[in-house]
Amino acid sequence: MSRIQNTFKNLGTQGKKALIPYLMAGFPSLESTLGLMQGLVNGGADIIELGIPFSDPMADGPVIQKAAEQAITNNVGLTEVLEVVKSFRKQNQHTPIVLMGYANPVEQYDLQHGLNAFVKNANSCGVDGVLIVDYPPNECTEFAEQLRAHEMDLIFLLAPTSTETRIQEVAQVASGYVYYVSLKGVTGAGNLNTDEVQAMLPKIRKHVKIPVGVGFGIRDAQTAQVVSRVADAVVIGSKLIELIKDSTLSTGPEIAKTFMASVRVAMDEKY
Repeated sequence: MSRIQNTFKNLGTQGKKALIPYLMAGFPSLESTLGLMQGLVNGGADIIELGIPFSDPMADGPVIQKAAEQAITNNVGLTEVLEVVKSFRKQNQHTPIVLMGYANPVEQYDLQHGLNAFVKNANSCGVDGVLIVDYPPNECTEFAEQLRAHEMDLIFLLAPTSTETRIQEVAQVASGYVYYVSLKGVTGAGNLNTDEVQAMLPKIRKHVKIPVGVGFGIRDAQTAQVVSRVADAVVIGSKLIELIKDSTLSTGPEIAKTFMASVRVAMDEKY
């Protein structure tokens, strides 16, 4: 059982839902990333999605695009991201880390370091899951098998426009959890319609038998609370990036902790 699967199992026995914040590795600086990750955990995060900087993040809105640009300016690439995870594992052995990004950095990494180097090195550094936005599920069978062989999960996005066929394709290869993009658009865009989310989740769960997380458009504790009542996990990215963009090494972890704690409290309230 992977660390992600074990986390969802333990939360289920407590009647809780997973809180999954997203950070762009290397933003606002490489030196700040580890402290921010620790702050998120101290505030109640269950899983951390760590963004891999890329120059053309097509699924991301302006907030995360700018974070990626800053990280690239800071000379942060996939090699540095893996080193951050390795450092995090020296202090924390239980919080799952999911790398989220695009195909290009992963494939470039393998070209530079050898066939399947990404999977092997991600595993040795302590990565638990991978979400590659532009990898289609029907072409990922081999990649998914490689990850599972190293006790890592392959996570996919589903959207309001996903057909039943697409949902079935994802269900065949995904593990850990599935990330439902609750908006038609990029990260941080629009206002989330919780009624639409509630209507879509049964269609997903008809085929997907692993946990379903919901993200894109969740910007406050109240929305997270509502979503947590129907989803297995709540994913928050753009709002967190906005909060930490001007933070320092000393202030960032406390900002991250305080925001996570407010969301955690709201999600855990009984209703």
